[in-house]
Amino acid sequence: MKRRLILLFFCLTAAALLAGCSSGKSDGGKVTLDPDNPTNITVWHYYNGTQQAAFDQLVEEFNRTVGKEQGVYVEAHSQGNVSDLETSVLAAFNKEVGSSEPPDIFSSYADTAYTIEQMGVLVDLEDYMSEEDMEQYVDSFLEEGRIGADGELRIFPTAKSSEVFMMSKTDWEPFAEATGASLDDLATMEGVAETAKAYYEWTDAQTPDVPNDGQAFYGRDAMANLFIIGSMQLGTELFQVDGDKVTFQVKEDVMKKIWDSYYVPFVKGYFAATGRFRSDDVTTGDLIAYTGSTTSANYFPSTVETGDGSREIEYLTLPAPIFEGGEDYAVQQGAGMVVTKSTPEREYASVLFLEWFTQTENNLLFSCTSGYMPVKKDAFSKEKMDDVIEENDLEIDPKTYDTMAICFDMMEDAKLYTNKAFENGAAARKVLEYNLADKAVADRAAVEEQLAQGVDLEEAADPYVNEDAFRSWFEEFKAALEQSVEPAE
Repeated sequence: MKRRLILLFFCLTAAALLAGCSSGKSDGGKVTLDPDNPTNITVWHYYNGTQQAAFDQLVEEFNRTVGKEQGVYVEAHSQGNVSDLETSVLAAFNKEVGSSEPPDIFSSYADTAYTIEQMGVLVDLEDYMSEEDMEQYVDSFLEEGRIGADGELRIFPTAKSSEVFMMSKTDWEPFAEATGASLDDLATMEGVAETAKAYYEWTDAQTPDVPNDGQAFYGRDAMANLFIIGSMQLGTELFQVDGDKVTFQVKEDVMKKIWDSYYVPFVKGYFAATGRFRSDDVTTGDLIAYTGSTTSANYFPSTVETGDGSREIEYLTLPAPIFEGGEDYAVQQGAGMVVTKSTPEREYASVLFLEWFTQTENNLLFSCTSGYMPVKKDAFSKEKMDDVIEENDLEIDPKTYDTMAICFDMMEDAKLYTNKAFENGAAARKVLEYNLADKAVADRAAVEEQLAQGVDLEEAADPYVNEDAFRSWFEEFKAALEQSVEPAE
């Protein structure tokens, strides 16, 4: 009997110890965490405003529940915007004077993660995740994170976004009633350009004594997406990546469609870009519609502020337009999170937090506030989102809700795409972002000077939009892309 009591004592003691610990996969071994001596991990991100508040609230919930039970304590710090975060991360890993110690986790786009990966400091997440774990995530989200030399998973999908078309319903309705314009016309890039021309001419006609004072209709954020996704829609992968090398598929007919659907309307005044983001341009009354990130729904204004005063507007949210006759591709974007190499305990604790954060309900809670898409397959459901909103008594911004609903519908039909990371990928993307956009702004200013002197719009715009102008830009654009990935001397 005494032996049985001693054996029972040891069994109960072992069970109690195991109940207070957590084990995880790490190179085939076990990782043990101690709730009485928590493992502290730091997270750097670029969330601000409502997104930061939502993230901080979830971190607090984790620390209070699973973190406390398992022995993990998370500290989250915003580093400002995406550029600020990238600067801080690179300074930390390069051990620059005055920099902080590298965090255990940081938000990262593929291009930045690829640069850090070359330093050999990122964890292979498959060391801590099973096949069953990974199968729960949207396949393309997981695939984007495979940036290791041999396809190792380095980026954990935590929140993704795409693009939508947003518009002032208040400004659209009188225009549509007067001209017969249809929302169906806004399904294609070509239709948007034609509608923008009609809007410019309709607003110009409101003041017959003042020529060429029509108003711009449309603009877009993220010009790089127009090139990358537009090319995919038109049957060409612009960045064809093999390993860490890229081949540019810059086809003249594809670039001509992009030129005609963005640059030409811009130079003629049908499109515009004035503020930092196109939602800013809607706020100032310089535009009434734009294509932007799903997360930009949070910033679409309810009030327009102009020199004549302020006025309230209602909104419309539609799927992002695609090229006429093109395949239904949509952009996949949004930073994931990477885990830096440290100790098995801190690495495992980091993955434990990320897995908790991306549990369906937790991820949807973040999505409902931030406008980011959830990352697990079973979370892509309007019904699931409605359940989370009801169960948690959430007050969700209607614009964010409508955007999320469009994303869920889009996932059923559209193909999400993001290019693979490659060496100097950030530099190549900058060419896409600024080359044509900056040219459009400069050339529109030149056209406006001609208009002020009484020159007809078509005559003033012709030197900038004719075939010779396109071919000249096309050759310069190709050369700029090639130069962007050449090794620095």
